[in-house]
Amino acid sequence: MSGESTHAYPALHNAMWPGLVGKGPDSEPPIDLETMLNLTAAAKVDGVRFDGVDLFLSLPHTDIDSSDDDLARLAETLASKGLRAGSLVAPVWPPTGGGSAMGNDTERAAFLTQVKKACRIGRKLRDLKIRQYGIIRIDSAAGAADWAKDPQGNTARIAQTFREACTIAEDFGERLAAEGEICWAGMHSWRRNVELLELVNRPRTLGFQADMAHTMLFTMGYNAPEDALLPANFDWSRPDQLAEAYRKMAGRLRPWTIDFHVAQNDGTVKGSGSHDKTGRHCQPLDPNGKLDIVRDAGAWMRGDDGQLTRAFAHICWDGCMFPNAVMMDPQTWNDVLRVMIAVRNAHGWN
Repeated sequence: MSGESTHAYPALHNAMWPGLVGKGPDSEPPIDLETMLNLTAAAKVDGVRFDGVDLFLSLPHTDIDSSDDDLARLAETLASKGLRAGSLVAPVWPPTGGGSAMGNDTERAAFLTQVKKACRIGRKLRDLKIRQYGIIRIDSAAGAADWAKDPQGNTARIAQTFREACTIAEDFGERLAAEGEICWAGMHSWRRNVELLELVNRPRTLGFQADMAHTMLFTMGYNAPEDALLPANFDWSRPDQLAEAYRKMAGRLRPWTIDFHVAQNDGTVKGSGSHDKTGRHCQPLDPNGKLDIVRDAGAWMRGDDGQLTRAFAHICWDGCMFPNAVMMDPQTWNDVLRVMIAVRNAHGWN
């Protein structure tokens, strides 16, 4: 896999939240933002570096209640390391000050407050010229098991919350992307995601954030066996069958996809700290990885006709719940950057 870069777009970003998500008292200690930025800025493959980072708007990284001065300092820090900001994660979950999107009025209000605060930060970073693209990332902030007690009613309530979130985002000139994972209520299968997005029906403002590892679990029917696209006890020596199922799944969600995470998965689930079990992220060169990262990225970056969608200006690597020892190893980020360059070479543009 050559590191030589043949295209200028999309920009290549690294996610900062793996320093926080799944970390904590019952797991490993968080990795601070400065360290994550330094590791990202130091990565280099044949002269190519990461262009920027996607940020998690929660302490101990970026405070959702950051002042304008705080954000100006953040912009200066990013610029000093040759990085820019892209997509921002709104901390919509109860432990970070948010609330369930299908909860009571108080919980839904907390969810929407976090969306508003995130959109304000997004606009401010645009004003500071450190952010030219990217979305505000949300999910339903509730579990699939609770959703299953009243699928129709809970989906309707999530859709109503998302519609209100869209109105807020539009006031700030922002777009929202809902990330589908097997752990999120009403977003735990490819079919349920499409249903929810269609019910919200705000395609100019709300789209889908596709993570390669999480969405691979959709083909297996985790938490939604009725929506499986691969047979039970699937034979992983059939990469052609996986590619067909993966492309079918992506084809349903691709028209909604406005933000994209490159990732690898070994076909298992993992939870860590307070994070529920979800599609396991693996290192790009993991021998147990089931995805052909470059090939399967094309399922999201190219339409059924094979033409580039150009639906997002940047792509981001997500290595959520990697062990700290892996994340502190500079070689990890060179390996990641190399595969990101390969994805761009195969599906990018100038």
